[in-house]
Amino acid sequence: MKLGLQLGYWGAQPPTNHAELVSVAEEVGFDTMFTAEAWGSDAYTPLAWWGRETTRMRLGTSVIQLSARTPTACAMAALTLDHLSGGRHILGLGVSGPQVVEGWYGQKFPKPLARTREYIDIIRQVWAREAPVHSDGPHYPLPLTGEGTTGLGKNLKPITHPLRPDIPIMLGAEGPKNVALAAEIADGWLPIFYSPRIATMYNE
Repeated sequence: MKLGLQLGYWGAQPPTNHAELVSVAEEVGFDTMFTAEAWGSDAYTPLAWWGRETTRMRLGTSVIQLSARTPTACAMAALTLDHLSGGRHILGLGVSGPQVVEGWYGQKFPKPLARTREYIDIIRQVWAREAPVHSDGPHYPLPLTGEGTTGLGKNLKPITHPLRPDIPIMLGAEGPKNVALAAEIADGWLPIFYSPRIATMYNE
């Protein structure tokens, strides 16, 4: 069994003991540390800050919200941390919910499964760096064209060569369709409200 340290996201004030927790977890052999975000602290800053003191543990987000970053911005953050950590990053993603997406990020919450599929496809194009990144949309069209644009947008490849083209992607998923999507397109599943006993009952 591999153990992970879930640091979560901050409350009203920054935590005072997380550096100590990370140090002890590394020392006793934990496999992974995770950070999260809601509508306060972000996930990547503390992951990089405390992760810099580690040499072995994998550094994961569990989870970051799709609507907080465009797919290419997410891919940039992930490939940057993967370089800085020597190939120890795990990208945990989640769609969040309409309360946060519409109420905090000011974005629409249409077709979360289709958005997730398109988002991950773009991320993997960035990391593969085989060709300029392209998406026909409809959620994240690249390049963006049409009314209100300059028409000067062009398909680009990342300037920085990713350390790994296959950084693991894990999906935070609850409903059966989202869990099935995680099994189809992701490298792992980050469950919540999960009971091994219930899973066993369904498999009997």
